Amino acid sequence: MAIVQHLIVDEYGSFVGKKSERLSVTCQGEKRVEAPLMHLETVLITGKGISLSSDAVAACAEGGIPIHFLDTRGHPVGSLYSASLTATIQTRRAQLQAREGEKGLAFAKALAAGKLRNQSNLLKYLTKNRREKQPEVYAEVRLLADEVLDHLAELERCSGASVDACRGVLLSIEGRAAQKYWAGIKQLFLNEVAWPGRRTQGAMDPFNAALNYGYGILYGQVERALVLAGLDPYAGFLHVDRPGKPSLVFDLVEEFRQTVVDRTVLAMVNRGMVVEMDERGRLTEAARHSVAEKVIARLEGAEPYENKRHPLRAIIQMQARHLATFLRDERPVYEAFVSSW
Repeated sequence: MAIVQHLIVDEYGSFVGKKSERLSVTCQGEKRVEAPLMHLETVLITGKGISLSSDAVAACAEGGIPIHFLDTRGHPVGSLYSASLTATIQTRRAQLQAREGEKGLAFAKALAAGKLRNQSNLLKYLTKNRREKQPEVYAEVRLLADEVLDHLAELERCSGASVDACRGVLLSIEGRAAQKYWAGIKQLFLNEVAWPGRRTQGAMDPFNAALNYGYGILYGQVERALVLAGLDPYAGFLHVDRPGKPSLVFDLVEEFRQTVVDRTVLAMVNRGMVVEMDERGRLTEAARHSVAEKVIARLEGAEPYENKRHPLRAIIQMQARHLATFLRDERPVYEAFVSSW
């Protein structure tokens, strides 16, 4: 029997209860899966009409297992954590102080630079086998990958007393680089795909809907890592703080979008996997489950990091801890994660 580390519950009418030292998922009286608590790392509730027992919630809290809730489009609704995980204060004080100074700007610039490098590296990775088969596509996408990197010079020139003074410039750089990145992605479909270009809110096409849903799963992983590192997920740097918006999650997720989600969803489409939409323009239950499984499997994939290979899930956690030590002045610089190609 396969060990369940990430429990996904998405079937309408499911019930999550505690049975001995396991979480048990049933639907209409039929057992769907049992997950030993000793191996479980996250619980992902992605459907409607799902209920949880108080014993199951308490067991997860006691075991430090977060429960993440997503809506049907992949938007984070909320998360449940043990109270002890959010009881730190030293790191949060440093985080809030850094928000108004050069340290916050240094982190925001490192994030933006890491995102640009990951966008360029993914485009290069995806063209590896196309030099002979599709030379025109290879040349065009490689050019776009280089043009994405050209924006690094703008980042270097950006200076100010705080991230607030430079946010507009940083977001402008990101936006212009993203146009080139998504233009490159559009060239890399192996099958006929009706893709209108990148859409976030209210996406009605399968590729964008799958991307948005995958990002929702990634948000949960990043939020967990930040909380475990003692950071406040709602006090960001690059993204503006707003009530109910986990802006630091949106910050750190920028390092991992391309490597974890974009690469995974594009591979699904290019392998001919059907991403079905319902009559309301939303992913079907089967499609949501398929995207979730693939993204979570990718999180377990190993990448080079600090002279070793680690699962991406562990790299996210280590990056969160690096951020915490940087904000506490225990690390001289913050370096974003950059995937290899």
